[in-house]
Amino acid sequence: MSDWANILIERLRSGHAIAELLNSLVTGGAWDVVSSIRYGEGPRQTLDLYAPHDSRKAPIIVYFYGGNWQSGDKEMYRFLAAPLAAAGFVTIVPDYRIYPPARFPAFLEDGARAVHWIKQNAQQFGGRTDSIFLLGHSAGAYIAAMLALDRQWLGQFGLDPRGDLTGWIGMAGPYDFLPLHDPILQTIFGAGDLAHTQPISFVDGHATPVMLATGRVDRTVSPNNTKRLAASLRANGASVTEIIYPQLGHRSIVGAFAPMLTWLAPIRGDVTRFVRQTSAPLQATKREQHK
Repeated sequence: MSDWANILIERLRSGHAIAELLNSLVTGGAWDVVSSIRYGEGPRQTLDLYAPHDSRKAPIIVYFYGGNWQSGDKEMYRFLAAPLAAAGFVTIVPDYRIYPPARFPAFLEDGARAVHWIKQNAQQFGGRTDSIFLLGHSAGAYIAAMLALDRQWLGQFGLDPRGDLTGWIGMAGPYDFLPLHDPILQTIFGAGDLAHTQPISFVDGHATPVMLATGRVDRTVSPNNTKRLAASLRANGASVTEIIYPQLGHRSIVGAFAPMLTWLAPIRGDVTRFVRQTSAPLQATKREQHK
């Protein structure tokens, strides 16, 4: 495989530059977008919703983007959300509070608040609110993992990941990243019991199905984060799909969602397959209950 695109994506300094390029190549399709829906009162508590045309009871994917808890915005990810919507999923991209001024756990509280809004409202856009998947990359994968594993965040809104999430997908996520050496991350996560900021600390025997993906040549977040979390989840009886893409790095694992870059790796197809297969048993159970 020629790796020129992978190298280009990894070396571009600006995530915005990558996103603008990929978004400019996304044409209209069998989906609609509603932008900047408010899920809270804060300036960053809005979300974009991509829905398949004439969707009826479509599984919902909530995508949390990365940015080291310090950058990012929902408009950057049209190239990811639109193809997922075209594949038949109501796809939602929330903004959330970032540093500065936000610190742990503000971004988790925003993530939980967004999921609560989705649970209450996404049905009107054709989404199945009993089939919700969290998808995240990097810092966004951290948010997805914490919402799925540490019950307190969704619990603040009367939700429980064991019953209100169908599954979750983490891409190149930091799940077990102590000790902290970066002074900014030390400020973001504070000086308390840092073990309680780590997703791996909350693994138990009740996790929802998960897909964990990473790139072997990721130099930003060590793939060992994925390996350790996957091993811990399996040891506690969770259903884990673990995929390591041999030629992907930290940014290209997201770039490969773009229609013109799917040849980099089949991650979009793998995510689509995971959501469909994980939703299928739920749909069968619902049919059995109504016989």
